[in-house]
Amino acid sequence: MQHFASDNYAGICPEALRALLAANDGHVRSYGDDEWTLRVADRLRELFETDCDVYFVFNGTAANSLALAALCQPYHSVVCHQLAHVDTDECGAPQFFSNGAKLLPVAGEQGKLTPASIVEVVTRRTDIHYPKAKVVTLTQASEVGTVYRPDELRAIAETARDHGLRVHMDGARFANAVAGLGLSPAEVSWRAGVDVLCFGGTKMGLPVGEAVIFFDRGLSDDFAYRCKQAGQLASKMRFLSAPWLGILEDGAWLRHAAHANTMARRLAAGLAESTGLPTLFPVQANGVFVRLPSRVEAGLRARGWLFYNFIAAGGARFMCGWDTTPETVDRLVADVRELAADPA
Repeated sequence: MQHFASDNYAGICPEALRALLAANDGHVRSYGDDEWTLRVADRLRELFETDCDVYFVFNGTAANSLALAALCQPYHSVVCHQLAHVDTDECGAPQFFSNGAKLLPVAGEQGKLTPASIVEVVTRRTDIHYPKAKVVTLTQASEVGTVYRPDELRAIAETARDHGLRVHMDGARFANAVAGLGLSPAEVSWRAGVDVLCFGGTKMGLPVGEAVIFFDRGLSDDFAYRCKQAGQLASKMRFLSAPWLGILEDGAWLRHAAHANTMARRLAAGLAESTGLPTLFPVQANGVFVRLPSRVEAGLRARGWLFYNFIAAGGARFMCGWDTTPETVDRLVADVRELAADPA
């Protein structure tokens, strides 16, 4: 049975699995000196249309935390949205790996930062007794499924530059954002002012692995040592990198993301029709947030459906993955319709 709790529930997509199995042949160099890792790094440079440094780590927490640590000293601070994964779901890892850099969470409508919110927090205090702001981190797509447009990103980047800050992007669902916007990866990353992107692979259908991409190569000095010290340098690196080759070479990464987005729109439309309730946030990627009656939520769980309730807005989150089928969406909608119609 497919579920909607997380796009991490999905298995390995066929393109990634074929590439993984193809790499399992004979002896090759270890620790990233293999042909697959080198080819994928070059493929990512082609995809982003720029010369950049590329590193592969096991998961998103490591990617975000090590990237932020590379941009900060322990006496610095990082501006983030109050719903940002780095603040709410990474067990203090950004602070740990940066040896103490403070996260400064701020509010923002639809899960997004604004230039005004950044200015407010970085100018709140500038004395030596307060950690100096150094980085802005934003999530694309956001924790509530909304997407930053290029003009929004540029405005944030310009504000960051005006205050001497770097820009980090948590791109766990970057593929979904790119598919939703219909723009190139470059247009919603370095061309819009992003310095470092953590490009999520797991949610796109990889078995494991995220790419940390430094568009400003000067910021990646000694990053390989950070990865090694943090236990993120895979000895058999080909098994992290080869699946990337599988999804990048024929555009499967974007097709899968677009499919997940389409399923989310199908689900949102079905829920609205069944309950008359609108989504809490615009459906711009692969997440649907809606406030269902408590008896409907309880009924869904009793029927075996898995989904999360965790956001401040008090709704239920339904995530679609690369493998979500229309039939699964329609079965969920049918159950919601039946439960909503039952006065008991």
